[in-house]
Amino acid sequence: MAKRILVPFSQIAPADSFVTALGDLARGAGATVRLLQVTDTATNVVDADGRVVAYADQETQRLETEARDYLETVAVALDGVPVELAVRFGDPARAIMAEAADFGADLIALGVGSRRRFLMLGGVAEQIFRRAEMPVVLFRAGRHETGGR
Repeated sequence: MAKRILVPFSQIAPADSFVTALGDLARGAGATVRLLQVTDTATNVVDADGRVVAYADQETQRLETEARDYLETVAVALDGVPVELAVRFGDPARAIMAEAADFGADLIALGVGSRRRFLMLGGVAEQIFRRAEMPVVLFRAGRHETGGR
């Protein structure tokens, strides 16, 4: 039974059914869940006149704070489950695999939005599915959550 579940998220809100199923799985296994947000590497933000508005370190801090806020809203829905938060920067597939290794994950849970995007060739889910040494579970949103697709 999985005791350390890594759950990578994009900025798209997860389907209610995914969060509910994840919570049930984690509670039933007595597992700890690590919620992960991978974001682009920050660069200096420059205005139209070429002036630096925010330096890369400031932008990194802003992106990390934004990502943690997002993950905290997901964590609230996992009431009663031990939850950790992590934010990484860079290539999503590489960052997810690195976090899985660092966390000692024995399961990766990915939410997928629709059948058409289920395992797009070369997509992040497909890369994780191929690279992961641990099981990968894919949660697909219910019909009422995807507009019936």
